[in-house]
Amino acid sequence: MATIPADYSAAPPARDNYLTHGRGILSWLCTLDHKRIGVMYLVSILAAFLLGGIFAILIRTELLTPEKTIMGADTYNQFFTLHGAIMTFLVIIPGIPAALGNFVLPIMLGAKDLAFPRINLLSYYLWVAGALFSVLAIVMGSVDTGWTFYIPYATDTTMGGVIPVLMGVFVLGFSSIFTGLNFIVTIHKMRPPGMGWFELPLFLWALYATAVIQILATPVIGITGLLLIAERVGQFGIFHPGLGGDPVLYQHFFWFYSHPAVYIMILPAMGVISEIISIFSRKHIFGYHFIAFSSIAIAMFGFIVWGHHMFVSGQSTLISVIFSLLTYSVSIPSAVKVFNWLATMYGGSISLRAPMLYALAFIFIFGIGGLTGLFLGALATDVHLHDTYFVVAHFHYVMMGSTLIAMIAGIHHWWPKMVGRMYNEAAAFIAWVFVFVGMNLTFFPQFIMGAHGMPRRYYNYPPEFENLHQMSTWGSYLMAVGFVIIAAYLLHSLFAGRTAPANPWGGATLEWRCASPPPHDNYPVTPTAGDPYDFSDLKYNPQTGDYESDRGPAAS
Repeated sequence: MATIPADYSAAPPARDNYLTHGRGILSWLCTLDHKRIGVMYLVSILAAFLLGGIFAILIRTELLTPEKTIMGADTYNQFFTLHGAIMTFLVIIPGIPAALGNFVLPIMLGAKDLAFPRINLLSYYLWVAGALFSVLAIVMGSVDTGWTFYIPYATDTTMGGVIPVLMGVFVLGFSSIFTGLNFIVTIHKMRPPGMGWFELPLFLWALYATAVIQILATPVIGITGLLLIAERVGQFGIFHPGLGGDPVLYQHFFWFYSHPAVYIMILPAMGVISEIISIFSRKHIFGYHFIAFSSIAIAMFGFIVWGHHMFVSGQSTLISVIFSLLTYSVSIPSAVKVFNWLATMYGGSISLRAPMLYALAFIFIFGIGGLTGLFLGALATDVHLHDTYFVVAHFHYVMMGSTLIAMIAGIHHWWPKMVGRMYNEAAAFIAWVFVFVGMNLTFFPQFIMGAHGMPRRYYNYPPEFENLHQMSTWGSYLMAVGFVIIAAYLLHSLFAGRTAPANPWGGATLEWRCASPPPHDNYPVTPTAGDPYDFSDLKYNPQTGDYESDRGPAAS
């Protein structure tokens, strides 16, 4: 089996790293260093997550009682719309690719940066501009249409925030497209010697498949948003039935993007989990080729299943049956990944550090999210469950419970590499308990509510659902406490955490072969790659807490 030569972790730590290379705010705002751009993305996305999370807590607090609790119905509509739009477009879609992907991808390739550093910085500022447009919506009268902006809500509402949010989504689309283009070119053109397509780490396969979706699907939502703005401003008959338009056409356009967008969210998450499962099981990934090709298969299937969101829209029965069959088919490559992760863990030497805890939580939560999706993919049950809390629970299990959990896993996994400090493992375990228990307590009762007919988005609800709603709300509080603990110990580690070795987890991919935090140019020389999941030449040094290679330091 091939090994990765040149253990860069054994080289003396560089005094000048990407955090200290150029001081002052301007050196960050004008940087072309992919690592700094990734960190700026991460901080900005977490700020958006805080805002969206506050809206979520306020929504759940309102639903503690069947009648008014802390806000009126109009405010409630605004809050759940803003929560959905912020979490979807500002947090979950860009979270792993833009933040973690930006930081890790070039180092995993042994490259000094992405192919187009200036476009990378432009992508970040486009994200910031899109975020500012979305926040501007709050100042300009907010928005109460729901995050899907369905017709006629988006055209008839008197609130002034619809156009700013749609402009924000349009600008965010360019950020997503440019990031995807940059990733594809970098993976194609900047692989080091010895890294063919089947020596790529699986995280890079996931980012590659994600980038394809970003480039092909994102223009659709951008153009749809512009058409909606034009109809709202000029009263053109595009989507509004009162003007001669077709509201179902809007749904086709919206979901043609938004279902592939589900895989923009979940594919990078799966890539993160593939890396963590192998490293913390101390075992070569099982079925590498199957996992790699399943990422491409998921990206392809993602474009042909949007119609399962529209079973009750009046589309023909034949088309609905076809979309139902395709929906069931897309579960196959997802199941391939899960079975291969479980096979990787079988017989492995599992280390229950924080990244692995979140990876195991991902498998459990994604399993529930995927299995409940089967009920929504079947025509007979979807008609009953459509627009109920069952859909809310399924969506959050897949998007929030899986994608966000994987993002947290990735942050914990690469945090020592990013900041050069270790966090407190005991605090991380406590936070994991709060997040895992809170997440399931928040959303599992919603499956029961939905199966019994509780509609989603309702401000008031029948008293018989009060106990389940209260369980859901208390779960959200537990989850919030977990996130606060995570923020506390990660921030604490910046100032008081012990110095991180280059390879604290014993990874064999190239990012663990440079110092922590990485030098400005990543590597003194371009490394030669091999099997990214071969751990045979790594030995643990208890004195340094590092995994070291027998092959010695790289030539400088």
